Amino acid sequence: MAGLIWFVQIVHYPLMAAVHKDSFASYERQHQRLTTLIVGPAMLVEAVCAGLITTGLVSVSASPATRWVAAAMLVVIWISTFFVQVPLHGRLQNGFDPLLMRRLIVTNWVRTLLWSTRAVLAMIMMRSSTTGVV
Repeated sequence: MAGLIWFVQIVHYPLMAAVHKDSFASYERQHQRLTTLIVGPAMLVEAVCAGLITTGLVSVSASPATRWVAAAMLVVIWISTFFVQVPLHGRLQNGFDPLLMRRLIVTNWVRTLLWSTRAVLAMIMMRSSTTGVV
């Protein structure tokens, strides 16, 4: 998810401004449908894995605090996704709006930074689990 969100943040969202205004609404609808096909299942798998790790059903050599912080980050990502980014995309289906596009890009930094931090925590947990070093 970290790699995907960096692509979206740096490449995909800024390039949306280059879509011709007459076709932007159609583009946005297609964007939402196709993105959901890729991102939706990945987010669900991530949530299931986070739940298994947080509850201890999957063993990792990380402190409970680390596991709960990582889970809390995921909750914030989901809140941001469904209460900020998805509604903004919905509004953009009416046509390109530079202010909405700017808000989408700026607010998406929350998810970009949290998914990046979660990736670092996941690497630490994987390393700890294989080496026994916490």
